[in-house]
Amino acid sequence: MANRVAVICNYKLLPERVGGMDHFFWAFNKKCKENNVEIDWFFPNTSYHGDYSSLNIISPDIEITFETFVINKIKGKYVTVFTHFIELCTSFYCQLKKETGAYIIAVDHNPRPLKGYPLKKRFKKRLKGLIYAKHIDKFIGVSEYTTNEILKDFGSGLRNKAFVIYNGVIIDDIEQNTIRNKTNPKFLVVSHLRVSKGIQDLIDAVNLLSDTIKENLRIDIYGEGPYEAELKKKVSQFKLETIFNFKGSVSNLNELYCLYDYMLQPTHMECFSLSILESLAANVPVITTNVGGNEEAVKHGENGYIFEVDRPKELSTLLISIMTGEKYIIENTRNLIKNEFSIDKMVESYFELLST
Repeated sequence: MANRVAVICNYKLLPERVGGMDHFFWAFNKKCKENNVEIDWFFPNTSYHGDYSSLNIISPDIEITFETFVINKIKGKYVTVFTHFIELCTSFYCQLKKETGAYIIAVDHNPRPLKGYPLKKRFKKRLKGLIYAKHIDKFIGVSEYTTNEILKDFGSGLRNKAFVIYNGVIIDDIEQNTIRNKTNPKFLVVSHLRVSKGIQDLIDAVNLLSDTIKENLRIDIYGEGPYEAELKKKVSQFKLETIFNFKGSVSNLNELYCLYDYMLQPTHMECFSLSILESLAANVPVITTNVGGNEEAVKHGENGYIFEVDRPKELSTLLISIMTGEKYIIENTRNLIKNEFSIDKMVESYFELLST
């Protein structure tokens, strides 16, 4: 059983969409194998796209809840267990500790609502923390924001068990922008299309602009989601079809960021955005809101701009300054990502936990 690790991840594997976490899983698996660490991966489904063919994936072949499936399969085999995208502080962790006796490390990727949870839900989370947090040996937040939210949710008594490991991206795979337009820059949005991503605010902000500014403004939106039809309806309502171009999901964003001058992310809630890191790695500054972990990567006036969440008028004013060249980022934004947010650093930080 020595050096045997399990990663439990309630993350559906989608061959048509490869994201930053996929690359992390592949790189972490490779690191473990190179160091003679046996690792099993529990996912809701099996896939062989990318480097998933090199992972030992264990997934259910019958209709059963993912947590029940894991408990039935994981008994007594592992020294360390990681969980990703699993709700924290539930009875699942009590069962997991009982069945494995392993050192359990729970990773929190989840953003919180802009105005926080309702009082009843806050009370329930605190109660769950009192009952079940003892079965989790380490809590990992993917940003300072996330780690602080863990303590708010489940109690400050977890302070000695809660740590930050930032998400990272593969720098070398992302092509750089070498010439950034000072006036009339080209913008992109990379986002799942749902209400909480705030793209409706961006449409409202653009609608407030003068015709002169609109004439030279182009925004390409990459992504899909349940709010897409509503967003397109709003664009049509304001007659902004020449500005907004919905490009859908693509698999080669790493090659496309460099074609733009700025990325826009008007999100209402965020944990720690990989698309922000990828954009900065492409030397494309980011314009985003003051929520979640955004300000841990984006420094106002240095490698992008921060505006108040849910404030289309403020964003509109900022867009005017950027379009006219009054505001302009001169820094190479790739350097911060290379030094602080690489996937290599992320993998090393997680691998070090195995020696705890």
